[in-house]
Amino acid sequence: MKVLTLAVLLPLSVAAQDSVEPDEVIQVHGSEQELVLPSEEPIEGIFGSADTLREIPRAATVITESLMQSANVDDLHDIARFTPNSHAAAGFGNPSLPSLRGQLGELFEGNMRRQAGNNGLGVPLTLNAIESIAVVKGAPPVMLGTTQRVGGFVQLQPKRAKLDASGTLLKGRVGEWQRYRLQLDHNQVLQETTSALRISAQVIDEDSFYDYSKLRSNDLYMAYEWRPNNATRWSLGVEYYDVNWTDNAGINRPTQALIDDNLYITGQGQQPNGSFIPGAFAVISPTGQVEIDRSRVLTDPLDNNTAETFLVHSKLEYQLNPQWLMVNRSYYQHLDREGINQNSFVEIIDGAETFEHRVEFHYAQQSVFGFNLRYNDVLGYSQFTTEADLPIDLTGSLEQRRIPLTPAQQARLVELRPGLWVSPGTQYDIDNDGVGDFNLSDTTDSTSYQWGIFAQHQWQLTDRVKATLGVRADYYDVQAQDPLAPTGVRAARDTHSQWLTATSGALQYDVTNEIMVYTTAYASDSTSNSMAGGTVLNANQVIDPQNFATQNELFEVGIKYAPSSARWYADAVLFDQRRSLRNRDGSNSGIRTEGVEAQWHYDHGNGFWATLAASYIDAYYDNSAAFQGTREVADAFDDSRPDLIQGTGVGAPNFASFAASNQQLQGVPEVQAAAVLGWRVNQHWTLGGDLSYTKAYPLDYLQTVFIRDQHQLNLSTEYRINKQLRARLDIINVTDQDNWSPVFEGGYFGATVAFPSLPRHAQLSLSYNF
Repeated sequence: MKVLTLAVLLPLSVAAQDSVEPDEVIQVHGSEQELVLPSEEPIEGIFGSADTLREIPRAATVITESLMQSANVDDLHDIARFTPNSHAAAGFGNPSLPSLRGQLGELFEGNMRRQAGNNGLGVPLTLNAIESIAVVKGAPPVMLGTTQRVGGFVQLQPKRAKLDASGTLLKGRVGEWQRYRLQLDHNQVLQETTSALRISAQVIDEDSFYDYSKLRSNDLYMAYEWRPNNATRWSLGVEYYDVNWTDNAGINRPTQALIDDNLYITGQGQQPNGSFIPGAFAVISPTGQVEIDRSRVLTDPLDNNTAETFLVHSKLEYQLNPQWLMVNRSYYQHLDREGINQNSFVEIIDGAETFEHRVEFHYAQQSVFGFNLRYNDVLGYSQFTTEADLPIDLTGSLEQRRIPLTPAQQARLVELRPGLWVSPGTQYDIDNDGVGDFNLSDTTDSTSYQWGIFAQHQWQLTDRVKATLGVRADYYDVQAQDPLAPTGVRAARDTHSQWLTATSGALQYDVTNEIMVYTTAYASDSTSNSMAGGTVLNANQVIDPQNFATQNELFEVGIKYAPSSARWYADAVLFDQRRSLRNRDGSNSGIRTEGVEAQWHYDHGNGFWATLAASYIDAYYDNSAAFQGTREVADAFDDSRPDLIQGTGVGAPNFASFAASNQQLQGVPEVQAAAVLGWRVNQHWTLGGDLSYTKAYPLDYLQTVFIRDQHQLNLSTEYRINKQLRARLDIINVTDQDNWSPVFEGGYFGATVAFPSLPRHAQLSLSYNF
């Protein structure tokens, strides 16, 4: 694939050189343009046809194209530098979903919901095809439809072909640990003001600071723009992406000594049957305590994680008359994924197909109504029931990390391929003793149809008061069956249909032409799905109706200020949100969050700009049960070395459940703050940097281990060598902090593993426009 990508890049670069005058410098990106502040770029197609931050009665942040470049935005973790309450778990080293207000959020691209990770474990995201990002808190508005995750969502705006100028950007980057990236972005005007083609290709070939870790990917994106007249515009985007990466589970045995001083307790766990293979209820007799290298993580050179996806986005806009605009949006995605790890974890998506078509009618920027159809078909196999991380001694051999399945364990699974065992798609009682004989994960063969209808209208009650009401109804028709039933039984299957509704209301008051205050209320049903949006059968061989009856509510009060006499913007929001957290076993726990968020964006006009974001959140279980892989890290140890740890001898993992309570949600910092700044010293030289902070927070449910107050400082400098060539140096984690984060969203592994941040490192980028 690398050879194919380079073969595509070479003729494009030659063609670009032939099409541009020698003295002409054309920018595909906005690096030469004036910085566009988040408050100055309209958010298109989310709450209406196009609205600015000041006009939207919801907490939102926009990361513009120029900000993405200036702040070196690479992945979803980087949104935390701009967006309040967006601290995220590590996502096994490869975040595929955002985290907002203490819960996973949804991922949209071109205003259509993408297939993404299963509870944060998914395919690494590439931003090669993206030119700006919008982050919104709370469930998606009525136009976008019911979803699973309602903490918030990220809207990725795909690149569009530009109708006004041709040009090419070639960008390369090299970083420590043999990390290399190459990107070419070419825009070609086919017919001036009428049609254009844009091709963006990226190759990533990266090793890692972490043991046995890598990221290899190829992404090819093509966009076509057609505007035959002032009333019609068609935007088409096609993307192919393949990736090979490493699931990184961080460092196990997260005691307070590990978090504070990198001190690791050694000794291999022993199962109750005497085996030293990692397994349930294993107990460790500590043999000592050593300072562990933070690169020594739970990875294995024999692990295999690959994915291939193909996406198509189409948007056709037609101005019916001066008042009416019709928008047709279509989206298609195919995904294959294979994850087979030596710790017995398996997740294979043997084809996931998603198609959605939505028709919108916009009237005078006051009303919008329409309908949509979404189709999702998933065939996938899963097995995570025999994983056991705490018994593993990371200072030992690779063999001590591996979990070969015993005949007894294999008997509770089904063989997918020779030597590869996964869970069946539901439970069966083979021996008729009244007890299920199998381990269940997320194996499924499911198809769902979602028909939706929505309407939203805004009333201008007075010169300064507006009211907005939105309603939506979605009808789900779902079929699920077991794709891999055990020998001798008939594969179970079930169907389910249900209406889901959503209602939103907002009241806005323009105190002045610059200040707006608002209040918003939102209530909806949401779904609970497994990998790639599939639906599983439960242990009773049926689709659980609770998967389509998850309630969530949001209430917000905010103030927004955008002065007309200066280039800056500020807002502050109070929120109260109730929602559900999907647990690893498929059940749901109620979560409630309350807090305050604020952001400020400023451009002085003489080359200095800044964005600030700060937030406080109180996230807790809403009189609801909680689940964790192990009750506390001390359960993994016996009491033979009280000088190292007061072990309980219970054994781990022990699949702990906690009674309904209002306990603080683990893994979420109450306070988060960040600042991003840039200064153009002169026409050649630019300086930049960002500083982020999180307050101490509990890693586990019982709050026995805390991640302390943390900060990270990143600095950058860019030098414009000439009109075409630029060089940029980024130094990440300048003060070399030993920071940590949870590995997995929802706190399930809070007493099992923690993720060490990268140490101080540098990367050099060169970009050339021609």
